[in-house]
Amino acid sequence: MENSNDITVQNTAIPPVDAASGSPEPSKLKTYSKKELGAYLSSMFGQNILYNIIGACLAYYLQFTVLIPAIIVSVIMGAARVWDALNDPMMGTLVDRTRTKLGKCRPFLRLVPIPLMILTTLCFTSFGFYGNGSAALDVGIVAWAAVTYVLWGMVYTVGDIPLWGITALMTENEKDRNKLLSFARIAGGIGSGVVLLAMQPAALGLGDMLAPSVGGAAQGERFGFLIVAAGLALVGAALFQICGFVVKERIPSVGKKPSLKESFKIMWRNKPFRQILLSGILGSPRMLVALVAMPIVTYYFASKDAVQALLYMLILGGGLFAGQFVASALTPKIALRFSKKKLYNYSNLLSAIPYTLFFVLYIAVPRGGLVHPAALVACALIFTLCGAALGINLALQSYMIADAVDYEEYHYGGRPDGVFFSGQTFIAKLTGGVATIISGIAYTIVGFSDTRVAELNAFIEAGGIPRNEPQYYGFMTVLFVLVSLLPAIGCLLSVIPTWKYALTDDEHDRILKELNIKRHAAENDGLAQNTGASAETIIAADGDTEN
Repeated sequence: MENSNDITVQNTAIPPVDAASGSPEPSKLKTYSKKELGAYLSSMFGQNILYNIIGACLAYYLQFTVLIPAIIVSVIMGAARVWDALNDPMMGTLVDRTRTKLGKCRPFLRLVPIPLMILTTLCFTSFGFYGNGSAALDVGIVAWAAVTYVLWGMVYTVGDIPLWGITALMTENEKDRNKLLSFARIAGGIGSGVVLLAMQPAALGLGDMLAPSVGGAAQGERFGFLIVAAGLALVGAALFQICGFVVKERIPSVGKKPSLKESFKIMWRNKPFRQILLSGILGSPRMLVALVAMPIVTYYFASKDAVQALLYMLILGGGLFAGQFVASALTPKIALRFSKKKLYNYSNLLSAIPYTLFFVLYIAVPRGGLVHPAALVACALIFTLCGAALGINLALQSYMIADAVDYEEYHYGGRPDGVFFSGQTFIAKLTGGVATIISGIAYTIVGFSDTRVAELNAFIEAGGIPRNEPQYYGFMTVLFVLVSLLPAIGCLLSVIPTWKYALTDDEHDRILKELNIKRHAAENDGLAQNTGASAETIIAADGDTEN
C-alpha cells in the first residue's frame, strides 16, 4: 500500500524529465487552461476599455469640449502621469509583498474594477465650461479635473500591475507565456480600438440629439461624453472583474518580501529591465499618435460630424489596429526565427519610415486633399505599417520584461513580478505624460487653445471646413507634426538603450530550464516529506510502474 501511495503521488505531481536537458518536458509544465485564457483576455479587453476612455479621450474632452487651455491640460495630465509613474513601483512592491490563499495578484483583480469604473465616470463630470463664468468656477473646473484624474491613475495602477504580473505566474512554459502576452496585446488593442472608434462619434452624435434640450451644441457634446463614458466604463469594469475569479497562479512567490527601497534597487540593478525601461522612456513621442488621433479626425477630416468621424476612424484607426493585431499574433512565431533583441531594435528603426511618410504625404497633396479616396488609401496603408511595428514592439516589451523577472530570480533568488510589470505601467504612464506635455506646448505655440478652440468650434457649427481655410493651416499642420515627425524621432531614440541588450535568447533559455528544474525538485522534496519517502524512492517507484 505504501508503494502504491508513492506511485500515485508521483504520477500526479512530478512531470517527466527530458533526458537530454534534465528539465521537465514542455508538455508537462504547469500552464493555464483554455477557460483561464479566455477569462484573462476578457479582462484585458475590459481593462483597456477603461484605460482608453481616459488615456485617449480625456485630454480631448478637457481641451476641446470643456475648453480648458492646452497648457493647463498638459500640466494637469503631465504632472499627474509623472507622479503616477513614480507611484507604480510602490504599487508593484505592494503586490510582491502580498501573500494570500488567492496568490499575490488575484485579490487586487477582484477589488479594483468597480471603484475604477466610478472614477472613470467622474473624470467626465464638470461644472461647466472654462472661461464661461467666474474665476472661481474656472479654478473649480481645473481642480476637479486634476483631482479626479490623479485618483483615477492611482486606482488604475492597483489593478493594472497585477493584471500584467499574473501572466508570469500562470504558466511555467515560455512559449505559452509569450503566446499569452501576444494575445493580451491583441485583446488590449481591440479594447483600445472600441473606444477610439466609438466614443467620439457616439458622444458627438448623442450631443447633437441632446443639444436642443440642454442649451446648445456645446452643452450637448459635454453631456454626450459623460453618458458614453459611463456606459463604456460599466462594460469595461464588468469584463475586467472576470480574471480575479477564474485565473490561477501556478508559480509560487519566492524570496523575502521586498521593501520599497529594495524594489527600486532591484529595478535598477537588473540590466535587461533597466534597458527596456530607458528605451520606453526615450520612445515617448510615439504615444502622441493615440493622443492626437481624436483631434486630427475631429478637426481635419470630419469637421465634428459624427458620421464622418466614425468613417475616418474606421479607415485610419482600422489600418493602425489591423497592423497591430496581425503583428502581435505573429510575433511569437517570428521570435522563434529572430532574436528578441534584433526584432525589437529593427522594428523600431523601420517604423520611423511610415511615420515620416505620413507627413510627406500631408505636405505633398493640395491643402485639405487627404480626404480624397487615393490619399485615404495611402494613409490607411501607412497606418497599417505603423500599427504592425507598434504591435511587434509592445509584444516584445512584455516578453522582455517577463524574461527579466526570470533573470532576477536566477541571479538573486527573488521573483519581483509586481515590481517589474509595474515598470511596464510606468513606461505607459510616463510616456503618456511626456506626450501630453509635448502636445500642450505645440498647441500653445500655434494658439490652438481655449478661446481659439471655441472660435473654431463656432466656425464648424456655422458650416465651415477648417482644413480648407488658410487661417487654420497652422492648427492642421501642428496636428500632423504631432502624429508623424515626432513619433518617428521617438522610434529612433528608443533603440539607443537596447542596441546592446544584455540578455540573449540562449542565455534566457538556459536560465529558464534551470529554474524549472529547481522548482520541480523543490516540489518533489516536499512530496517526499509529506509521504514519508525520499524523492529517489518516489522516482524509482514510478520507474517500476512504467516497467
